[in-house]
Amino acid sequence: MKNSTKLAAASALALMIAAPSFAQSVVLGIDDLDDRVEDIERDVTRDMDKAEDKDRFGNNQFAQGWSGSMALGLSATDGNTDTVDLSLAGRLRYGVGPWNHTWAFALEAAEDNDVRNKEEAFATYEANRYVSENAYIFGVGTLRYDGFASNKWDAFLGAGPGYRIINNDRTAWRVQAGPGVRYIEDQLGNDTTEIAGIASSRLYHKINEYAFLSNDTDVLFSDNDTLVVNDLGVTFKLSKSLATRTSLRTEWNSDPLPGRDDTDTSFNVSLVVGF
Repeated sequence: MKNSTKLAAASALALMIAAPSFAQSVVLGIDDLDDRVEDIERDVTRDMDKAEDKDRFGNNQFAQGWSGSMALGLSATDGNTDTVDLSLAGRLRYGVGPWNHTWAFALEAAEDNDVRNKEEAFATYEANRYVSENAYIFGVGTLRYDGFASNKWDAFLGAGPGYRIINNDRTAWRVQAGPGVRYIEDQLGNDTTEIAGIASSRLYHKINEYAFLSNDTDVLFSDNDTLVVNDLGVTFKLSKSLATRTSLRTEWNSDPLPGRDDTDTSFNVSLVVGF
């Protein structure tokens, strides 16, 4: 599907595209609609690629040398509503001998009528080395900024063992955990550095040739609080040219600041048609 032209849109948007009004594209703003369709296409494709990560199963070693990807999104409106949405994400991998290195980052910002309502940045580096067919050691460093969460800055540096519990052509499941050091600064300017730990689970299951499930879980804990992030997604490839993905991302903070919720949830449904 990656080598075909992809069109992503919700059902209502698809009806609009199918309507017999292309001859009036300039008057009705179909050109603007086409631009918006391309924006949706890019977002959905990125979501699908993230879910079906070929490195989840099979050979434990990344391909030797460099590989990676990057995505950039920008949209803005002016008039009755003034909005700006910017997103930038990228991932870089390097395999050398038995070592795997991964760098990743994501930036998201949004404004609505000159009021900032989203401001997030995330960066991570992870290295792992397999010492047997299923066992490995890892080191990880993460840095997260969120202008609207209880923790404005949240950084972690740690290492530990990991193990692939299941690794076949249908199911891959690995877990890893280890101690580390965590730095936290909340929205009030209070900061602390303390001993912490991280535990992660990565599950991928191919239900059949046209459907697969993925579930990623990370638990970061210290005396200050515990942060749990879970990303569950199910993708259905209805045919060679049609696929849908439904995902649910949940973030839970054990000790949010007064007036802030302890749980943030986002639900996404994507449709991809290729021809």
